Amino acid sequence: MSTTTKTTAQRGRPVSNNSARQAKLAARAARVAAGGSVGRGRPAVEGSARQARLAAQAARAAAGVAITVGRPKGSTSKKAEVATEVAA
Repeated sequence: MSTTTKTTAQRGRPVSNNSARQAKLAARAARVAAGGSVGRGRPAVEGSARQARLAAQAARAAAGVAITVGRPKGSTSKKAEVATEVAA
């Protein structure tokens, strides 16, 4: 039995080690290695109405209050629904 080794050619574009993207990836990896965090996405604005709403919801969940999703019952009336259907 003969064993043959199969070599594959390098595929794709070569990596340029001094590119801006490689510098950014290296800086991100260094931050993670140092125990830092990698902020991804849009940062939250402290004190905004949404953050207050999320904090209130988290407090209710921590207190054991059942969190229901969707529109509250009774928030719409049948008359308003019929009026919009007739107008359409």
